[in-house]
Amino acid sequence: MSSSPSAPTRRVRITLLTLCALIAAVLLVLPSRAEAAADPPGAGTWLWPVAGGRTVVEPFRAPAHAYGPGHRGIDIAADDVVRAPAAGVVAFRGTVVDRPLITIDHGGGNVSTLEPVQSELTPGTVVAQGEAIGTLSVGGHAARGALHIGVRWNDVYLNPMLMFGRVPRAVLIPCGASGC
Repeated sequence: MSSSPSAPTRRVRITLLTLCALIAAVLLVLPSRAEAAADPPGAGTWLWPVAGGRTVVEPFRAPAHAYGPGHRGIDIAADDVVRAPAAGVVAFRGTVVDRPLITIDHGGGNVSTLEPVQSELTPGTVVAQGEAIGTLSVGGHAARGALHIGVRWNDVYLNPMLMFGRVPRAVLIPCGASGC
């Protein structure tokens, strides 16, 4: 009798070793939980891009997967001048389908798109936080009088409200026996 393992036993060992090596490689490249949960650079520091109150007409609805339905931004009440929410460089200005839009690269993987916005700025133009970048226009899916703001961090859409600061929690006060 031979003391060397049989061919099926060797195949099992090789398969197990390959599987272990594959799992180890995946674990090395996955971000830690702390990294995955980190806020994007600039979170909470952006300025609201229009004058007036913070009225959200249509909230962010994350899609279940990359191609799933959802609302990859927020629509806010607006009426005229649109300002850069943060400093950056104009990456795109033009018309997509039926709506004029402007996209700003803010660095650190942050990119914002505002639509419908009519602008005279050209790609490569440096903009300061709060600088006028255009005026509200019409077109696209946003209701008339609404500005759509989409934000991507490292090519993943996120809720733009993260960038504008935390929304204070509502505090419900119970009514007494005599009513409110």
